[in-house]
Amino acid sequence: MTPRQALQQRLAALDAHLRAENPNLLPVIPTFRNFDRVLVRLGLLGPHESLTTRIPWWPMIAVLGTFSAGKSTFLNGYLGAPLQNTGNQAVDDKFTVICHGQETRREALPGTALNADPRFPFYRIADEIEKVAAGEGKRIDNYLQLKTLSGDRARGKIFIDSPGFDADDQRRSVLRLVDHIVELSDLVLVFFDGRHPEPGAMQDTLKHLVAKTVDRADARKVCYILNQIDTTAKEDNLEAVFGAWQRAIAQAGLVSGRFYALYDSKSAVAIADDAVRARYEARRDSDLAELQVRINEVEVARAYRIVGMIDSLVKELKGEIVPQLAAAMKRWRKLVLIGDAVWLALLALLFGGIASLAGGDTVSAFLTWLTQSQPAWAGGLPVGVLAALVVLAGLFGAGHFWLRSFMAKRVARSLPERYGDVDLNLQQAFLRNTRFFRSIFRKKPAGWSGGAEKRIFSIREAVAEHVQRINDLFTDPAGRRNRAPAE
Repeated sequence: MTPRQALQQRLAALDAHLRAENPNLLPVIPTFRNFDRVLVRLGLLGPHESLTTRIPWWPMIAVLGTFSAGKSTFLNGYLGAPLQNTGNQAVDDKFTVICHGQETRREALPGTALNADPRFPFYRIADEIEKVAAGEGKRIDNYLQLKTLSGDRARGKIFIDSPGFDADDQRRSVLRLVDHIVELSDLVLVFFDGRHPEPGAMQDTLKHLVAKTVDRADARKVCYILNQIDTTAKEDNLEAVFGAWQRAIAQAGLVSGRFYALYDSKSAVAIADDAVRARYEARRDSDLAELQVRINEVEVARAYRIVGMIDSLVKELKGEIVPQLAAAMKRWRKLVLIGDAVWLALLALLFGGIASLAGGDTVSAFLTWLTQSQPAWAGGLPVGVLAALVVLAGLFGAGHFWLRSFMAKRVARSLPERYGDVDLNLQQAFLRNTRFFRSIFRKKPAGWSGGAEKRIFSIREAVAEHVQRINDLFTDPAGRRNRAPAE
């Protein structure tokens, strides 16, 4: 199968998936494909690549947290099935992807099922793991597994249950997966264990799970959950424990954010005091209901996030990527011109040295030989001089184009091969501007023309139309839908 056929197959599969699961997003695909053309011409995408294959179209909910924080217990309770193993110690060391299926499978499918299927958010993630941990990419089954659930609560969503997270002991490959999951998810539930009221020893974990969300534009999608708070009922010090964790979160850099209090009623310790039990249950039920609302909203959030991603990429392209490429071209041009000057000086020294060694009489005779032949077919011009100029131009040109290539590779190494949320290739885009037939004095990147800017404008207009269309699905400011017909 050729790359072009593979892309067409994946686009057809996406079309079929959206028709079945979320037809409201079908009109967005042509806008993505229009954007693809701009990015391909800039060199940020390959000719048979597409943005549509680099974003997850299913709503994703990630459940992250420390060891034995109750992540799997929460998921089992929400999904209504004992799908995940639970316990006080680490019971699973893999990321488990849970999605809807015709039957519930507690037996996990291997990580290859996720790595090789473009419909899932871990498509070709083995390549990413290999980059941060050589040799680990081929061991993808050690990191990922897939389970299916036939219940309605799993329909139309993907849940990701992480292994116990301890940043001190984790390999870089696991941290890469965590970052990947946080980036793609519509809702991130970060669990902490309320049985450990002193979070000071977990600063590394907090730093990785919390600090990275501080500057995110979508930080609201991260919810912090203090689980198993029933253990604080004996001393009735829930607020003190909450305060300790909130201070720890603040030290990690987050000064705002929603904190939820939960515990599993089936495995909770008995609370003897009726008043305390009633207060804890009320707090748990209120926070759990709010979390369930957030989970149910992810399908709506995903529609807006997919459309919003186009607008974000447009702003990123105009405000960051094109200026970076222009700056890299300027730096490359400067290096080439400096190199040309040095090469020209070396040529002058070389021929000057040869002339000095040859002596004045030899040089004079050589110059006479160069100018003595002036045939009519050459228009009376000295053929020897012309041939000498051609040789000199050839030598300078050979050095110039070698310098172009050498300096281009040097500058390209300073640019990321994968940039942004959709892994745009800035190295490839820059090298597109250094091809031998392009002048070094071009200031605009290849593919960034007036036509490209017009296409970008039309893409932004299409985004506004998509947002308005999605708004119409969920809002009705004028109240027309429920307006009774006039009698």
